[in-house]
Amino acid sequence: MLKDMKSYNHLKPGQKGTKRLVEQYGDALLCVRYRYDAKRGIRLKTVEIVVEEKSSIPCHFKDGDIVSVSVHFEELELREQLRTLRARWDAQAKLWFVPYRLIRGTPLEARIVME
Repeated sequence: MLKDMKSYNHLKPGQKGTKRLVEQYGDALLCVRYRYDAKRGIRLKTVEIVVEEKSSIPCHFKDGDIVSVSVHFEELELREQLRTLRARWDAQAKLWFVPYRLIRGTPLEARIVME
């Protein structure tokens, strides 16, 4: 349906025609588009918003790679999780070493130390 409609206006937040939407969506608003459906004779206003934002570490690890993970002494649950995964603790470096495949997709993945 939208692909058949002609988009005749593409506005950035703050431009005339977007002020109420900026109030509603704030910094999540990326753009506002006005489209016209000639078949039905109606105008549509569409918005593009950010619905999720999370940091991304570009993954260049293979499943068999051993990665170093930083977990503070007070974080008992994460330390226990690493022990369960049979990670190796290096007291000198103060880092855990574990195969990447075991922490991929877990909160531990965000704690990988890039060397």
